[in-house]
Amino acid sequence: MTVQIEKAGMEMHRTLTDIAHAAKRHWGYPERWIEHWRDTLTITPDYIADNQVFVARVENEIVGFYALMGSGARVTLDHLWLSPLQMGKQIGKRLFTHAMATAKERGAAEVEIEADPNAVGFYERMGAMRVGENVYELEGQPRILPLLIYRLRG
Repeated sequence: MTVQIEKAGMEMHRTLTDIAHAAKRHWGYPERWIEHWRDTLTITPDYIADNQVFVARVENEIVGFYALMGSGARVTLDHLWLSPLQMGKQIGKRLFTHAMATAKERGAAEVEIEADPNAVGFYERMGAMRVGENVYELEGQPRILPLLIYRLRG
């Protein structure tokens, strides 16, 4: 299987949005939660223009993407999503490795990741370290999202 990673074009926004929604649904969240996260999971042409967004293609089909936000010593991995059919095939690892190389090229020393609880294990296997958590309220209950840092090596 050949995986190509390339810069996203603004015309890809609907495909990227579909992948983000499908990946989030994969974890079995209730549809009302997916609706609550609609804006967060929607990738717009402006978002692609304003951030570093890269896609992974397999046989010319976009199967995943990531987005880096910010500049300076610390940037944020704002998105990293895979089509559920592509999970477990090392594509996420390739996207993550590419994202870290891109961040380093931009002069970052570390990358901040606010992780879905289902993705924490993946990020920790990639070398990210848990440094805290962010707490949100969803349906009157706390939702705790781990905060991780990946330190880029010189």
